[in-house]
Amino acid sequence: MLLALLVLVLLSAALMAPLLLRAIRTERERRRRRARRRAERRQLHDPGRERRAEQRARELLRSCVNQEEWAMYRDLGFIRVAGRLQTDGPHGLSTPRRRLRGGAPETGSGAAQQRTGARGAGNGADRQPPYAYLIYPHKPIVAYVPRTGRLLSEYCVEFPDLVDAIADSRLPDSDDVLAKWMALTADERRLIADANMHLPGRQIDPARIRRDLWRLREWERLRRGPDAPVAPGR
Repeated sequence: MLLALLVLVLLSAALMAPLLLRAIRTERERRRRRARRRAERRQLHDPGRERRAEQRARELLRSCVNQEEWAMYRDLGFIRVAGRLQTDGPHGLSTPRRRLRGGAPETGSGAAQQRTGARGAGNGADRQPPYAYLIYPHKPIVAYVPRTGRLLSEYCVEFPDLVDAIADSRLPDSDDVLAKWMALTADERRLIADANMHLPGRQIDPARIRRDLWRLREWERLRRGPDAPVAPGR
């Protein structure tokens, strides 16, 4: 009788051993995952880490852009980049857009004279580009006409941080501005073609953009000198 009970105990232990081992391994893995998540949360919520990342990004941005662009970003929080495509802006000179703007398509010598006149106007006293962009951190790129302040469109582009993200895949602010600046200055046509284009006001309040344009004009005037006259049309 005793021997039979002993055999039953040994059989039960042999059958329960794999289940116990599996439960122990599952609990250990669960504890490892919890500890890893706690460590990630501590790392993501470390304000010092974010500040250090932003400081490194600002130093890199300063080493890449020119002095005026760096001062603009430091003082105003955005960078202006002059457009370098055709004179009607980033959308080109297609016939439908000419019609929307109230003009008829030019051909032959008339078109050449128009282009020559546009170049001549660009070499005037103010030397304003036909169109330009405002680059904000983590916001769409805004295209506008410097001479009139007319807002053209918003271009949504994203450059995720796949290596050392400080919050999910979000780049530091200065790194995001630098990525947009590099893409825009290196291949403007490709960036505009790949971006999601929206009308002004889709993500950024037009009133804010106009206020920023006013701040930019005042900033430029003060850099020229407090007594410098305001350029006509501004």
